[in-house]
Amino acid sequence: MQAVVLAAGKGTRLRPLTDDKPKVLVEVDDTPLIEDVFDNLLEIGVTELVVVVGYMKEKIIERYGDEYEGVPITYAHQREQLGLAHAILQAEPHIDDEFVLMLGDNIFRGNLGDVINRQQEDRADAAFLVEEVPYEEASRYGVLDTNEYGEIVEVVEKPDEPPSNLVMTGFYTFTPAIFHACHLVQPSDRGEYELPDAIDLLIQSGRTIDAIRMDGWRIDVGYPEDRETAEERIQSDDDEPVFEQ
Repeated sequence: MQAVVLAAGKGTRLRPLTDDKPKVLVEVDDTPLIEDVFDNLLEIGVTELVVVVGYMKEKIIERYGDEYEGVPITYAHQREQLGLAHAILQAEPHIDDEFVLMLGDNIFRGNLGDVINRQQEDRADAAFLVEEVPYEEASRYGVLDTNEYGEIVEVVEKPDEPPSNLVMTGFYTFTPAIFHACHLVQPSDRGEYELPDAIDLLIQSGRTIDAIRMDGWRIDVGYPEDRETAEERIQSDDDEPVFEQ
């Protein structure tokens, strides 16, 4: 299975940590963010990595070269950071079939494999992990609007008034149908091509979309304090006793 890792961002909000490196090379508990992502992907069976690079891309390429732990890496260049949908399109020439998408700046400890299993069982065009967050934080994310049956009827990117507190995380699986949707997306008010808008196009066209509740935790490392929180969480998990059966 192929995986696309989005790693083109500048990480402006993480300064000064990103003054001399791209965001995904910021270390959490002595491990670069992107390396933690790679480890998660290899654990669930990914056999090829397509990494979308941009800001200070040479530092990523020099560090990892053409493979990671024996898994080949192909690089795609996003020359302008114009949103996640735009970033995904840079990987399109390198993708053969269904694929995993993971943001390069998220720390995950959870049920990633459940997303792949569900997508394959349902032959869904998109499946992704979702989690509940405090309502005051929901406007930072792509927010799901559901009907009385719990079905997803709309995905809204960073709404001023979130329709719910159920948000998308940074882990997805897609069929190539997502590329067509990304080509159709129009720039948002922020001037970016938003991934939730592309997913919403799939929903409105009647495609099968699955949302899987997260069992575990994740931290979007957007600010220096998020890095500190992630380190504390990882170290706390490492300190938990292991009970043998």
